[in-house]
Amino acid sequence: MGASLMARNIFNQPPKEEKESTAPSPTPSKAAKLPGSVGGLRDSLREITANSIRDIEPDQIDMDGLRDRLVLEDSSIDGLAESIRKHGQQVPIMVRPSAQPDRYRIIYGRRRLAAIRMVGGTVKAIVRTLDDDASLIAQGQENNLRLDPSFIEKSIFIKEMQESGYKPNVIQDALGLTRQGVSNHRVVIEQLPEGLVQLIGPAHGIGRRQWGDLAAFSKKIDLVNTAKEVIAALPDDTPSAEKFQAVYSACSNKARSDKKQANRSLTSVVKDGDGSSVGTLTVDQKTIAIKIAKKDNPEFGRWLEERAEATLLQLFEQWRDESGSGS
Repeated sequence: MGASLMARNIFNQPPKEEKESTAPSPTPSKAAKLPGSVGGLRDSLREITANSIRDIEPDQIDMDGLRDRLVLEDSSIDGLAESIRKHGQQVPIMVRPSAQPDRYRIIYGRRRLAAIRMVGGTVKAIVRTLDDDASLIAQGQENNLRLDPSFIEKSIFIKEMQESGYKPNVIQDALGLTRQGVSNHRVVIEQLPEGLVQLIGPAHGIGRRQWGDLAAFSKKIDLVNTAKEVIAALPDDTPSAEKFQAVYSACSNKARSDKKQANRSLTSVVKDGDGSSVGTLTVDQKTIAIKIAKKDNPEFGRWLEERAEATLLQLFEQWRDESGSGS
């Protein structure tokens, strides 16, 4: 079954014939007729139980798949564990059989699995035999439906899917995005320095434009070190979105300050031995300007005007000889 077809039915209840296959049929189907080998019997039993919910020991389940959330072991898991302790596990997780006997690889439900490991006992799990593409689609779609991942979490997930070699149509199905939507997420995450997102966190409510604006500061500012300084001064329980706003504000202020510094010029008055003004010298990031006020030194002004070009060329040749730039 293709990945795109699997995506359309990944969260639906099994079709009627699959439900009925969990009970013995008075008239065995062709697939169930007296298998000619132990392997055939095993395949038939696996098909019968493929969509059933089972109670599985948590230590039989491996945390598999790509990262789709920046925060897993957070305080919300404590609340989820308490809810499960009081009311039981209301929603099953999904796993797929591992290559090792009696072991499974998680598809989705990582937070629920972490909470049940805190509470103790078995975990209710849907066991499905899915390939890598279908598992990824199930993981992405379930997160979109239940967890509403943030823009930057989706961006990281997209980057990891692409780097792992998943095809564009699988990535689009996993997150319910168009090709342009996938591109918009990837463009932003590629502009952000490594480590910055981990410092800030998922930042729910912060969208593409805001992350893009922050990324633009990376051309002039060390975003990671700025973020470390800002976040270190915040309370430990500061929400991720507020961390983003604090880092963005600090970077914006620093960029404006650096721009003013860059545009700032230094002007000095050049005087002769008697202390009289000869002219002014102005230096900034882009230019060096020498100004002579003709009204103060009319004769010198006329003399310099006649010789200015030759004098400038003479100074340039002298610099080239001294610096060795002419060799």
